[in-house]
Amino acid sequence: MVVDTDELQVWVDQSLCTGDGLCVQYAPDVFEFDVDGLAYVKDESGELQLAEGSKVGVPAHLRLEVIDAAKECPGECIHVQRASDGAPVAGPDAED
Repeated sequence: MVVDTDELQVWVDQSLCTGDGLCVQYAPDVFEFDVDGLAYVKDESGELQLAEGSKVGVPAHLRLEVIDAAKECPGECIHVQRASDGAPVAGPDAED
């Protein structure tokens, strides 16, 4: 379980992205589609992070939305992890 004081990071594996858009619906401040139809993460200034494996911090007020997006993603391509040690919190590498 995530402790409220833990900072989280999120990244999207575009090679697995189905372009379904659930992540953009759950947390449009964190996820956005690029022209290729795939989801990417945005940094705190809203800049799309296009480099493979780019991680951004999860704003505290959007934690649950980002975790839900990772859990519901049909492509299982959203990875949420603790910033302190990289432990998976949600996504394909996290324990249920």
